[in-house]
Amino acid sequence: MEKQFVRFANATAKLAGRPWTFIGCLAIVLVWALSGPVFGFNETWQLVINTGTTIITFLMVFLIQNTQNRDGAAMQAKLDELLHAITAADERFIGIEHLTDKDLSMILAEVEARAQRLRGDDPMPVVATRAEDVTAAARKAAGKPPAKPAARRRKAAT
Repeated sequence: MEKQFVRFANATAKLAGRPWTFIGCLAIVLVWALSGPVFGFNETWQLVINTGTTIITFLMVFLIQNTQNRDGAAMQAKLDELLHAITAADERFIGIEHLTDKDLSMILAEVEARAQRLRGDDPMPVVATRAEDVTAAARKAAGKPPAKPAARRRKAAT
């Protein structure tokens, strides 16, 4: 049952995101609007579009959420595998998507502070690589100023 639902949710999400689907829905709304004078713009005429759009929206929310949940979980698994496979990567980041917003904010602040330390007063936002972290720490320990990131050195050389 679950595999059938996944197939249905994926197919529906793909179909819902196509331009022809939008055009079809727009055509339905136009036909409904143009039929207003025929039905005298009565309450039943209004109820048809309100009920139809409410039901479709209600069901689509769950289908799209299901698709996004699976996409997000797959992306996290891929990122976790990369963190695990790259020996220089910080494996403490694996699974942080399960932390609270407060914990995630603290981690983000630490990462941003590390980047700020590496670039010094330079306003250009540069995210340091692990190798640059190690080099910056060694330079700091030796009392030397931080080195400019490689991308900026190449740009300055041209």
